[in-house]
Amino acid sequence: MTEGYDVIAKVYDKLNADIDYIAWADFIEKTFERFLKKKPELVLDLACGTGSMTVELARRGYDMIGVDGSEQMLSIASERAYVNFGEENEYRLPILYLLQDMRSFELYGTVGAVVSCLDSINYLTGEGDLGKCFLSVHNYLDPNGIFVFDINTPYKFENIYADNAYILEDDIDGASVYCGWQNFFDDKSGICDFYLTLFSENEDGSYTREEECQHERRYTMEEVKEALKKCGFEFLAAYSDYNFTAAEDKDKRWYIVARAIK
Repeated sequence: MTEGYDVIAKVYDKLNADIDYIAWADFIEKTFERFLKKKPELVLDLACGTGSMTVELARRGYDMIGVDGSEQMLSIASERAYVNFGEENEYRLPILYLLQDMRSFELYGTVGAVVSCLDSINYLTGEGDLGKCFLSVHNYLDPNGIFVFDINTPYKFENIYADNAYILEDDIDGASVYCGWQNFFDDKSGICDFYLTLFSENEDGSYTREEECQHERRYTMEEVKEALKKCGFEFLAAYSDYNFTAAEDKDKRWYIVARAIK
């Protein structure tokens, strides 16, 4: 059993096949328009994973930096940055990928906006991790730059994750892949452990078994607001969806916007 995201990297996009990155990117751009005086030129995608959002924003003209703590995730993201216009014409989108910890990353300068998608913030499970991440984000944001991120809600941890199990079976590059996902949620600590078992088909028809454990932490809206305030942010809004609907207790995901005050 390994810790981290190396095993799951190969099936990450399959697990999130229902995510509409175009609609999500539309929401992010509308958020920029709503809360910034001008369009940010340089944007950081924090905990960028396999780079789906990083690439989508780069296609829209933003200079992008992608930071992630998994070498395997970044390897896939780097390949995704290449755009083909026929066999003889290949173009790489202007994306700088950095292998760094989201709690203590370092950039070469400040950025106009930071985005973090797909509940990456919930992966900050240690005491003080949320504050460390927010401080690093604040440090590298331009004055009045904004931080747009989402979190899985307490409702999702308590009612959907809980102690449930899920199964994924699919083909990747012509080979069968089977993934078993078992959750164990501790209401007292607020930590949910995800035990993943992955069976990948080999060329000879046999299967390789790999196991990985991930962890997410439940954060209340009050905890997020308090951490943002302590780290120099002004809390601007929390939404339920891409239509800017006000956040509610029974949402599965909250989209949060904060401004760096300097």
